[in-house]
Amino acid sequence: MPDTLLAADATIGSPAVNISIFGVFVLVTLVITFRASRNNASAADYYAAGRNISGTQNGLAIAGDYLSAASFLGIAGAIAVYGYDGFLYSIGFLVAWLVALLLVAELMRNTARYTMADVLAFRMRQGPVRTAAAISTLAVSLFYLLAQMAGAGGLVTLLLGVTGEAAQALVVVLVGALMIIYVLVGGMRGTTYVQIIKATLLIAGALVMTLWVLTKFGFNLSALLGDAQALAVEGRDVTAPGAQYGASSTSKLDFVSLGLALVLGTAGLPHVLMRFYTVPTAKDARRSVVWAIWLIGVFYLFSLVIGYGAGALVGPETILGAPGAVNSAAPLLAFELGGTVLLGIIAGVAFATILAVVAGLTITASASFAHDVYASVIKKGQVSPNGEVRVARITAVVIGAISIGLGILALQAGLNIAFLVALAFAVAASANLPTILYTLFWKRFTTQGALWSMYGGLITCLVLIIFSPVVSGAPVNPATGLSPSLFQDVDFSWFPLNNPGLVSIPLSFFLGWLGTVLSKEKPDLDKNAELEVRSLTGIGAEKAVQH
Repeated sequence: MPDTLLAADATIGSPAVNISIFGVFVLVTLVITFRASRNNASAADYYAAGRNISGTQNGLAIAGDYLSAASFLGIAGAIAVYGYDGFLYSIGFLVAWLVALLLVAELMRNTARYTMADVLAFRMRQGPVRTAAAISTLAVSLFYLLAQMAGAGGLVTLLLGVTGEAAQALVVVLVGALMIIYVLVGGMRGTTYVQIIKATLLIAGALVMTLWVLTKFGFNLSALLGDAQALAVEGRDVTAPGAQYGASSTSKLDFVSLGLALVLGTAGLPHVLMRFYTVPTAKDARRSVVWAIWLIGVFYLFSLVIGYGAGALVGPETILGAPGAVNSAAPLLAFELGGTVLLGIIAGVAFATILAVVAGLTITASASFAHDVYASVIKKGQVSPNGEVRVARITAVVIGAISIGLGILALQAGLNIAFLVALAFAVAASANLPTILYTLFWKRFTTQGALWSMYGGLITCLVLIIFSPVVSGAPVNPATGLSPSLFQDVDFSWFPLNNPGLVSIPLSFFLGWLGTVLSKEKPDLDKNAELEVRSLTGIGAEKAVQH
């Protein structure tokens, strides 16, 4: 590969070209966001884009919301280094949409107005359930935001050639400021358009790289896999399972735990659920998920070729030695294929990916606080829609500031971004999904069951992560001399798995059942019947979800 790939200052390609492409994307999306802001006249406009996004548009927006930097950069790198085991991430992410399609999408669209808590609190005590749902939403959103902000800082500092902690912090501040502008000005409508543009660019960029890689090998997949195996880490078979998760029974259990979190977590991600409220009908909600499945599935097939292409044309040693390690696989492959220009385009697409995801997360978290806590719990519903939206905007600024601060700390501390994303999925699968399914399908479910399930799943998930090898006690990597744990010189771990899903998800389901059967509260059968009719037919879906 070219000797100019990595400059002395650890920059890839030309910072001037990268800055120009970043600038064009930011300028275009800001213009679209300001134009979209003209239609933000009500709470429904700000939270749900006026409920007039078509199924096809929403499918593109969902793909833009879901395909984060971890999907584009992380999975390609995992495939380049580990091969088959890296592709298993893609399978987990994709299969998850079948759960969302069959169990959640249509019913949530019919039942709620703006947030997940609208469904959970429909037939239960408003205050405690909405508060618990808001806490869970904020926890998932902050972990996701933390990963994306740190990823943005790492990517942009690498591609723009800036060095030093102050410069990296400035990059994170600029990304956060852009995110806040998108949310404050454009609301859900502006965020949706940014996500549609981002999904189109991402899939188009992945298609170009996929075809370019296949051309290098005469569209012969066997030749591609053979060259990737030839450059693989010594003793590692990248065409067979087990390179990453097959070393021991514990690592195999860890993969099962990770897969469970990925498959079940998607249907509980608040920013994904909120997208179902932007379409006019339940039919459009189903159509949007079908579009999302196709788009995301095609993208993950592209990522398979891109990952193996990076392994064959760049090599895992070069990837692991570059700034960003496995996350640098796609940019390095782009530079190898098309030089500075293609690298700049792919870097711009990755930057667009991060901006779109953080905007979606921020509006979800701010809407949850303003709608569920401020309007419903603090003000008891006695607040005007304009007042609620004003609080949502203030909350977006606060959340943006917090995520900027945490992103700077994560970037400078070298926190594992993939771990943070997986943690967000594990929290969503543990705290949100069991409560959603019980609420929709079990008429005896009570407020106590919902609280036990949400708080139990959230607390269990966080405790197990804190006492896992991800935080302390992981064995030292002989190649680097470092432990992959966050804290190098201490060991307080007692939970053997890196992902808690295998324990926390079943426990959350159990706690939801146990809290219900031990509750003295009688379920509101009339409200349950109304919820069932509304969820299955959509009748009354536009009414306020209040007792």
